[in-house]
Amino acid sequence: MSLELTDITLTYADGDTRLTALDRVTLQVPKGSLTAVVGPSGSGKSSLLAVAATLITPDAGTVTVDGTATAGLSRGELAELRRHRIGIVFQQPNLLPSLTAAEQLQVMARMGGRGAGRSRARVLELLDAVGLVDQAHRRPHQLSGGQRQRVNIARALMNDPTVLLVDEPTSALDHERGAAVVELIARLTRERATATVLVTHDRAHLTAADRVAEVHDGRLPRPAPTG
Repeated sequence: MSLELTDITLTYADGDTRLTALDRVTLQVPKGSLTAVVGPSGSGKSSLLAVAATLITPDAGTVTVDGTATAGLSRGELAELRRHRIGIVFQQPNLLPSLTAAEQLQVMARMGGRGAGRSRARVLELLDAVGLVDQAHRRPHQLSGGQRQRVNIARALMNDPTVLLVDEPTSALDHERGAAVVELIARLTRERATATVLVTHDRAHLTAADRVAEVHDGRLPRPAPTG
Protein backbone atom coordinates (compact mmCIF):
# COMPACT_ATOMS: atom_id res chain seq x y z
CA MET A 1 0.00 0.00 0.00
CA SER A 2 1.58 3.29 -1.07
CA LEU A 3 -0.89 5.74 0.47
CA GLU A 4 -2.86 5.25 3.66
CA LEU A 5 -5.01 7.76 5.48
CA THR A 6 -6.33 6.37 8.75
CA ASP A 7 -9.00 8.01 10.92
CA ILE A 8 -8.17 11.49 9.63
CA THR A 9 -9.98 14.36 11.35
CA LEU A 10 -9.37 17.93 10.24
CA THR A 11 -11.05 21.04 11.64
CA TYR A 12 -10.80 24.75 10.89
CA ALA A 13 -11.42 27.69 13.19
CA ASP A 14 -14.66 29.57 12.45
CA GLY A 15 -15.03 32.39 14.94
CA ASP A 16 -15.53 30.86 18.37
CA THR A 17 -16.24 27.41 16.95
CA ARG A 18 -14.53 24.90 14.68
CA LEU A 19 -15.80 23.47 11.44
CA THR A 20 -15.08 19.84 10.62
CA ALA A 21 -13.62 19.43 7.12
CA LEU A 22 -12.78 15.72 7.46
CA ASP A 23 -14.46 13.41 9.95
CA ARG A 24 -12.49 10.22 10.72
CA VAL A 25 -11.69 9.56 7.06
CA THR A 26 -9.88 6.37 6.12
CA LEU A 27 -8.56 5.76 2.60
CA GLN A 28 -6.13 3.18 1.24
CA VAL A 29 -4.70 3.47 -2.27
CA PRO A 30 -2.56 0.56 -3.54
CA LYS A 31 0.29 0.95 -6.01
CA GLY A 32 -0.78 0.92 -9.63
CA SER A 33 -4.37 1.94 -8.87
CA LEU A 34 -6.44 5.07 -9.44
CA THR A 35 -8.98 6.21 -6.87
CA ALA A 36 -11.31 9.01 -7.94
CA VAL A 37 -12.66 11.26 -5.18
CA VAL A 38 -15.95 13.02 -5.90
CA GLY A 39 -18.45 15.05 -3.92
CA PRO A 40 -20.24 18.40 -3.87
CA SER A 41 -18.44 21.69 -3.36
CA GLY A 42 -17.37 22.08 0.26
CA SER A 43 -17.61 18.36 0.99
CA GLY A 44 -13.93 17.97 1.92
CA LYS A 45 -12.32 16.83 -1.34
CA SER A 46 -9.65 19.52 -1.40
CA SER A 47 -8.94 19.07 2.30
CA LEU A 48 -8.44 15.34 1.79
CA LEU A 49 -5.98 15.99 -1.03
CA ALA A 50 -4.06 18.58 1.01
CA VAL A 51 -3.73 16.18 3.94
CA ALA A 52 -2.59 13.36 1.63
CA ALA A 53 0.00 15.74 0.15
CA THR A 54 1.27 16.56 3.68
CA LEU A 55 0.51 20.23 3.00
CA ILE A 56 -1.88 20.30 5.99
CA THR A 57 -1.43 18.44 9.27
CA PRO A 58 -4.67 16.84 10.48
CA ASP A 59 -5.99 17.24 14.04
CA ALA A 60 -5.98 13.46 14.44
CA GLY A 61 -5.23 10.33 12.46
CA THR A 62 -2.23 9.10 10.52
CA VAL A 63 -0.92 9.60 6.97
CA THR A 64 1.48 6.98 5.63
CA VAL A 65 3.28 7.52 2.34
CA ASP A 66 5.14 4.56 0.87
CA GLY A 67 5.56 3.04 4.33
CA THR A 68 6.63 6.27 6.03
CA ALA A 69 4.32 7.66 8.73
CA THR A 70 4.35 11.44 8.46
CA ALA A 71 3.37 12.23 12.05
CA GLY A 72 6.25 13.88 13.89
CA LEU A 73 8.26 14.72 10.75
CA SER A 74 9.73 18.23 10.62
CA ARG A 75 8.82 20.72 7.89
CA GLY A 76 12.11 19.97 6.17
CA GLU A 77 11.50 16.22 6.34
CA LEU A 78 7.99 16.67 4.94
CA ALA A 79 9.34 18.81 2.11
CA GLU A 80 11.89 16.11 1.31
CA LEU A 81 9.15 13.48 1.34
CA ARG A 82 7.10 15.52 -1.12
CA ARG A 83 10.08 16.08 -3.43
CA HIS A 84 10.88 12.40 -3.77
CA ARG A 85 7.70 10.43 -3.10
CA ILE A 86 4.70 12.63 -3.91
CA GLY A 87 3.80 14.08 -7.29
CA ILE A 88 1.12 16.79 -7.31
CA VAL A 89 -0.85 17.82 -10.38
CA PHE A 90 -2.54 21.10 -9.57
CA GLN A 91 -5.83 22.23 -11.13
CA GLN A 92 -4.03 24.95 -13.09
CA PRO A 93 -0.73 23.91 -14.70
CA ASN A 94 1.04 27.09 -13.48
CA LEU A 95 3.86 26.56 -15.93
CA LEU A 96 6.65 29.13 -15.94
CA PRO A 97 5.97 31.26 -19.06
CA SER A 98 9.62 31.75 -19.99
CA LEU A 99 10.53 28.03 -19.93
CA THR A 100 10.03 25.39 -22.59
CA ALA A 101 8.15 22.17 -21.85
CA ALA A 102 11.47 20.37 -21.33
CA GLU A 103 12.79 23.09 -19.04
CA GLN A 104 9.66 22.88 -16.84
CA LEU A 105 10.64 19.29 -16.05
CA GLN A 106 14.32 20.07 -15.64
CA VAL A 107 13.49 22.51 -12.84
CA MET A 108 11.82 19.65 -10.96
CA ALA A 109 14.83 17.43 -11.61
CA ARG A 110 17.19 19.97 -10.05
CA MET A 111 14.92 20.24 -7.02
CA GLY A 112 15.08 16.46 -6.70
CA GLY A 113 18.88 16.41 -6.92
CA ARG A 114 19.17 14.75 -10.32
CA GLY A 115 22.29 15.36 -12.40
CA ALA A 116 21.94 17.22 -15.69
CA GLY A 117 22.80 14.24 -17.91
CA ARG A 118 20.43 11.87 -16.17
CA SER A 119 17.65 14.45 -16.08
CA ARG A 120 17.78 15.14 -19.84
CA ALA A 121 17.06 11.50 -20.62
CA ARG A 122 14.28 11.42 -18.04
CA VAL A 123 12.71 14.60 -19.44
CA LEU A 124 12.52 13.16 -22.94
CA GLU A 125 11.19 9.84 -21.64
CA LEU A 126 8.35 11.55 -19.76
CA LEU A 127 7.46 13.94 -22.56
CA ASP A 128 7.31 10.94 -24.86
CA ALA A 129 5.07 9.13 -22.33
CA VAL A 130 2.56 12.00 -22.44
CA GLY A 131 2.80 12.36 -26.22
CA LEU A 132 4.70 15.66 -26.27
CA VAL A 133 8.30 14.82 -27.08
CA ASP A 134 7.94 16.76 -30.35
CA GLN A 135 6.77 19.80 -28.35
CA ALA A 136 9.72 19.82 -25.93
CA HIS A 137 11.02 23.15 -27.25
CA ARG A 138 7.71 25.00 -27.01
CA ARG A 139 6.75 27.46 -24.28
CA PRO A 140 3.34 27.43 -22.52
CA HIS A 141 1.74 30.07 -24.80
CA GLN A 142 2.58 27.85 -27.79
CA LEU A 143 0.73 24.85 -26.31
CA SER A 144 -2.98 24.06 -26.10
CA GLY A 145 -4.75 23.73 -22.75
CA GLY A 146 -4.62 19.94 -22.98
CA GLN A 147 -0.93 19.99 -23.85
CA ARG A 148 -0.15 22.26 -20.90
CA GLN A 149 -1.95 19.86 -18.60
CA ARG A 150 0.11 16.97 -20.03
CA VAL A 151 3.30 18.90 -19.25
CA ASN A 152 1.90 19.41 -15.75
CA ILE A 153 1.44 15.64 -15.36
CA ALA A 154 4.92 14.87 -16.72
CA ARG A 155 6.43 17.42 -14.35
CA ALA A 156 4.71 15.75 -11.37
CA LEU A 157 6.25 12.40 -12.37
CA MET A 158 9.77 13.76 -12.86
CA ASN A 159 11.19 12.49 -9.57
CA ASP A 160 9.59 9.02 -9.69
CA PRO A 161 6.91 9.54 -7.01
CA THR A 162 5.15 6.57 -5.47
CA VAL A 163 2.05 8.68 -4.81
CA LEU A 164 0.38 10.89 -7.45
CA LEU A 165 -2.26 13.43 -6.33
CA VAL A 166 -4.32 15.10 -9.04
CA ASP A 167 -6.65 18.05 -8.41
CA GLU A 168 -9.45 18.68 -10.95
CA PRO A 169 -7.23 18.24 -14.04
CA THR A 170 -10.11 18.68 -16.51
CA SER A 171 -11.76 21.83 -15.13
CA ALA A 172 -10.45 24.08 -17.93
CA LEU A 173 -10.80 21.50 -20.73
CA ASP A 174 -13.68 20.44 -22.96
CA HIS A 175 -15.07 16.93 -22.56
CA GLU A 176 -12.93 15.30 -25.25
CA ARG A 177 -9.64 16.78 -24.03
CA GLY A 178 -10.62 16.15 -20.43
CA ALA A 179 -11.32 12.48 -21.14
CA ALA A 180 -7.94 12.16 -22.87
CA VAL A 181 -6.14 13.64 -19.84
CA VAL A 182 -7.91 11.30 -17.40
CA GLU A 183 -7.17 8.27 -19.59
CA LEU A 184 -3.53 9.38 -19.68
CA ILE A 185 -3.41 9.58 -15.89
CA ALA A 186 -4.97 6.12 -15.61
CA ARG A 187 -2.44 4.65 -18.06
CA LEU A 188 0.57 6.24 -16.36
CA THR A 189 -0.73 5.03 -12.98
CA ARG A 190 -0.61 1.45 -14.20
CA GLU A 191 2.66 1.77 -16.10
CA ARG A 192 4.54 3.57 -13.30
CA ALA A 193 2.85 1.80 -10.37
CA THR A 194 1.83 4.99 -8.59
CA ALA A 195 -0.89 5.18 -5.97
CA THR A 196 -3.05 7.85 -7.60
CA VAL A 197 -5.84 9.96 -6.12
CA LEU A 198 -7.85 12.01 -8.62
CA VAL A 199 -10.21 14.69 -7.32
CA THR A 200 -12.81 15.48 -9.97
CA HIS A 201 -16.21 17.09 -10.33
CA ASP A 202 -16.85 15.38 -13.68
CA ARG A 203 -18.53 12.02 -13.18
CA ALA A 204 -18.27 11.26 -16.89
CA HIS A 205 -14.61 10.34 -16.36
CA LEU A 206 -15.10 7.91 -13.46
CA THR A 207 -14.95 4.80 -15.65
CA ALA A 208 -11.17 5.31 -15.91
CA ALA A 209 -10.79 4.87 -12.13
CA ASP A 210 -10.34 1.58 -10.29
CA ARG A 211 -12.38 2.84 -7.33
CA VAL A 212 -14.60 5.81 -6.59
CA ALA A 213 -14.72 7.47 -3.15
CA GLU A 214 -17.60 9.87 -2.56
CA VAL A 215 -17.14 12.51 0.14
CA HIS A 216 -20.16 14.01 1.92
CA ASP A 217 -19.85 16.50 4.78
CA GLY A 218 -16.29 15.41 5.45
CA ARG A 219 -17.17 11.73 5.68
CA LEU A 220 -15.93 9.05 3.31
CA PRO A 221 -17.64 5.64 3.02
CA ARG A 222 -15.59 2.71 1.76
CA PRO A 223 -14.63 3.40 -1.89
CA ALA A 224 -16.61 1.42 -4.43
CA PRO A 225 -14.92 -0.41 -7.32
CA THR A 226 -15.86 0.72 -10.84
CA GLY A 227 -16.91 -1.55 -13.64
